[in-house]
Amino acid sequence: MEVEISTSFTASSDASDQTVYPEGGLRAWLVVLGAWCAMIPALGLMNTAGTLHIWTSTHQLKDYPESSYGWIYGAYGFFLYFAGAQSGPILDTWGPTYIIISGSIGMVVALVCFSVSEEYYQVFLSFSVLGGLSASALFTPAVAAIGHWFNTRRAFVTGLACTAGGLGGVIFPAIIYFTAPKIGFGWAIRIIALISAILCATACFLIRTRLPLGEETGTSALLDIKALRDAEYAATTAAIFLVEFAVFVPSTYLSSYAVHVGLSNTISYLVLVFLNLGLIPGRLLPGLAADRLGRFNTMVLTSLVCSILTLALWYKSGSSLGAIVCYAVLFGFWSGAAMSLSPVCISQICATEDYGKRTGTAYTVASVGILTGIPIAGAIQQRDHGEYDGLIVFAGVLYLAAAAAFAVARGICRGWSLKTRF
Repeated sequence: MEVEISTSFTASSDASDQTVYPEGGLRAWLVVLGAWCAMIPALGLMNTAGTLHIWTSTHQLKDYPESSYGWIYGAYGFFLYFAGAQSGPILDTWGPTYIIISGSIGMVVALVCFSVSEEYYQVFLSFSVLGGLSASALFTPAVAAIGHWFNTRRAFVTGLACTAGGLGGVIFPAIIYFTAPKIGFGWAIRIIALISAILCATACFLIRTRLPLGEETGTSALLDIKALRDAEYAATTAAIFLVEFAVFVPSTYLSSYAVHVGLSNTISYLVLVFLNLGLIPGRLLPGLAADRLGRFNTMVLTSLVCSILTLALWYKSGSSLGAIVCYAVLFGFWSGAAMSLSPVCISQICATEDYGKRTGTAYTVASVGILTGIPIAGAIQQRDHGEYDGLIVFAGVLYLAAAAAFAVARGICRGWSLKTRF
């Protein structure tokens, strides 16, 4: 049976859930720790795309056009989100354990295969397809499991877990930069695979659901398309689509931009490290603010700031190292909310028992934006003969559209008063 969510139902659901959510305790915080461990490889690899782009475009895949690289990292993000539609209903019915185990095995296998890949199709199948699917099997249950244990603090706690992606985005590029020239790129990736195996094993033991298992809590359909008839859910899904369309474009191309304007390879790696260092508090602090100011309000603000930073600071940075580093840190901070708060926004307008399914459906829609955003940006750059102006404007306009979409979704859900906390 499909569950139609209305404004009145959501409000009453939040109120009733408030009395039964643990909102803390040892078991709940162990789940958060497990989710944090799962997200280091799942999101950390996505945040390493800039480093992987520089290396593969000058080594294994140096003979391919710029737009072709975008499909590798866009497809990783696509499968990360798209497969959430498959894992969501399984999570709702059977809990996270089986999904986390399969994702852990798949992630390690994907990295080992990626480490020996020399051809485009090998990189695509190992990293993009198997890696993306495995990342989804780690990320989706991790986020949804947190939603079973926390309500009023959900945005903050989800953001806390998602800081793992920023940490992975610092550690993994550093491993590649310092070890690949000495022992080879393949062994650098195998080191990352070993770290991921340890983290994933920890996640398998710690992540648990609060709800009873073995009971169908919603429809068995993989995609809850009928939920899009609800204006609140449809508007929120559209806003998430736009912000995910935009978010990976700067993080993928900022390092190669640094090389393009004449900075050294060392600086290009450090730029990505600075971006991910900003991402760590950027995943945490917006979540803390969102629990006080409103989740949708926070998404409007962060998307708008990302647009301003991209269209003003990055567009005008030129070859200035200070401006590029400043943009990397600030963008990393303000863009962090896209990953940590998007699922929290969904949880605010649906029942707990449908959270996995609704999140999976929204992420399936958003996955189309991730799949096409990076390649479109690469095609724009290729059209402009390697220049980045058009790519930067593309990313900035997407963020501006995302801010407007979240404002519209907020208005549909709770009215148009600027004083409303939602």
